[in-house]
Amino acid sequence: MLIERGRTKLVLDLGAGTMRRLLEAGVRISEVTQILFSHFHPDHTGEFVSFLFATKYPENLRRRTPFRIVGAPGLRDLYEKLKGAYGDWIVLEEGLMEIVELSNAGPDRCSAGELEIVSLPMNHITSSLGYRVRFPGGFSVAYSGDTDYCENLVRLAEGTDLFICESAFPDDQKVSGHLTPSLAGEIATRAGVKRLVLTHFYPECDDADIEGQCRKSYTGRLDPAQDLMSFDVPP
Repeated sequence: MLIERGRTKLVLDLGAGTMRRLLEAGVRISEVTQILFSHFHPDHTGEFVSFLFATKYPENLRRRTPFRIVGAPGLRDLYEKLKGAYGDWIVLEEGLMEIVELSNAGPDRCSAGELEIVSLPMNHITSSLGYRVRFPGGFSVAYSGDTDYCENLVRLAEGTDLFICESAFPDDQKVSGHLTPSLAGEIATRAGVKRLVLTHFYPECDDADIEGQCRKSYTGRLDPAQDLMSFDVPP
């Protein structure tokens, strides 16, 4: 997920294929100003090492614009352990990358240019955070990351214009730590969101009527996510 506001380019998670999709969307990784990690599972952080390596080399194309990575406590430790494996290949020049850890015990906040960011712990693993990004003028986007049903997610999404919510498995294949389409729809309804985008589909969703299941509990604007889908802010 990429959120753009002027020169601010905010990326939500760095799973496999993110850098290629950014290029297809017309964004170079040297333009990314902030990365928000929802949690530290490999499908959300797997391209972090590649991102750092590509930022460092080749030297004649290295970025000079500082950027920030944000996540729950443990993010610095994750980076240190990656350095233990890859060494100087992923160590950037002083002052180029800032690491910010947000609380996983309650609400926290940070900023990205003109964007205001609020985080809340989610019901998945210890490092799981959901994010709400507020634009000047009040337009807001909420991103669940991976999570099971929880009141924090309802709170995070309340009144948002765009709610990007995981819907990993069909209703009849519910897995602990993840949502289904009807549960995502219930949260969106309770939160009063204006538009719901379902994402994070496991292969089990390929043969299921994801939209139909979500419609059991949600009647608003609904989109199953697709790669390179885009939304104007405000719509």
